[in-house]
Amino acid sequence: MTRVVITGMGAIAPNGNGLTAFVENSLAGQVGIKKITKFDAEETGIAVAGQIDDFDPAEVVGKKNARRMDLYSQYAIQTAQEAVDMAGINEDNTAPEDMGVIFGSGIGGLTTIQEQIIKMHDKGPKRVSPMFVPMAISNMAAGNIAIRFNAQNMCSAVVTACASGTNAIGDAYRQVKEGRAQVMITGGSEASVNEIGIAGFAALTALSTTEDPLKASKPFDVDRNGFVLGEGGAAMVLESLEHAKARGAKILGEIVGYGATGDAYHITSPDPTGKGAARAMQQAIDEAGITPAEVAYVNAHGTATHANDSGEAHAIQTVFGEGSEVKVSSTKGMTGHLLGAAGAIEAVLTVAALEQGKLPANVGCDNQDPDCPVTLVTAENQAAPQARFAISNSFGFGGHNAVLTFKKWEDD
Repeated sequence: MTRVVITGMGAIAPNGNGLTAFVENSLAGQVGIKKITKFDAEETGIAVAGQIDDFDPAEVVGKKNARRMDLYSQYAIQTAQEAVDMAGINEDNTAPEDMGVIFGSGIGGLTTIQEQIIKMHDKGPKRVSPMFVPMAISNMAAGNIAIRFNAQNMCSAVVTACASGTNAIGDAYRQVKEGRAQVMITGGSEASVNEIGIAGFAALTALSTTEDPLKASKPFDVDRNGFVLGEGGAAMVLESLEHAKARGAKILGEIVGYGATGDAYHITSPDPTGKGAARAMQQAIDEAGITPAEVAYVNAHGTATHANDSGEAHAIQTVFGEGSEVKVSSTKGMTGHLLGAAGAIEAVLTVAALEQGKLPANVGCDNQDPDCPVTLVTAENQAAPQARFAISNSFGFGGHNAVLTFKKWEDD
């Protein structure tokens, strides 16, 4: 089977616009959660979100293109452009038929849906935009990326709620590993910090009602009280090792395993035993051809909800054993929960962490819940120069479990 390497990455997150800013700020523990200002959120009962304030679609997406894209597609295009530029992919070194796209989003064009339904209600159905459908549908981030880069291999969208980004990367990894493509652009994006997005999750009582941005998202803390909604996206360029070496590409890391399972348990709650999550982790580790003891770091899904954090912690314990020293952190204490984009930004950060030998700390946990028996990354133990393998977990409503295993790049 073909080895699959990462040659480009891009990101936009609440705590950093662009890959460099996102990685540097995340490894420094910078929180991007802030007071909601995109709309008047008072009636929702929710005060804060992982809101992005410094995004200008004209800079990369272009004004004309942006008018035909929902915000989630705009985030996808910006991050994909950054990743492709970093990888140095172009039609001189990659045939269009050899490059594809698999990109995820949990919801798709929710801002467009909200705006157009209001317009229909207020002004009648004849006033609905002719661009409503192509802006709203969840596959259009993938479609827009393929059009922009003339990627004519497989073009697909993954919609598995909060596992979408991780499933997309995993599916793209398989496409290259099995020889069906030489290059894949992959990742996930989400733009749900709007009135219907906040109101919908608030109605589920899933969101933290805390008003202090620094105390709202508290993964694995005994006082955690719900997740914080975030927005943004991330992209990766995956490439066969042979193709990357033939064109002299700089390699950032390697994907060596992918696991995906279903809980078949409940539409919103994870299986409390964590057995589905544990199986996905074990699959990803087994495909890598390593043992759990060789994994230095787990980027946890860690939503800061009671059900997720305790279930995931016990799943980690199942795979790695009681008293394991594997280091664990959820970066959602800094970014909030980006839904379908969460796995993508967390995968990018995990690869960068291995490359730099420094793990992101579990920000927001002041008093670790004894029901979450894992070794959390802190500012004191985040240095990890010897770390070679890491896994990244994503779990979604509907019981979707997805896990990726990454290896620090070693030219062997």
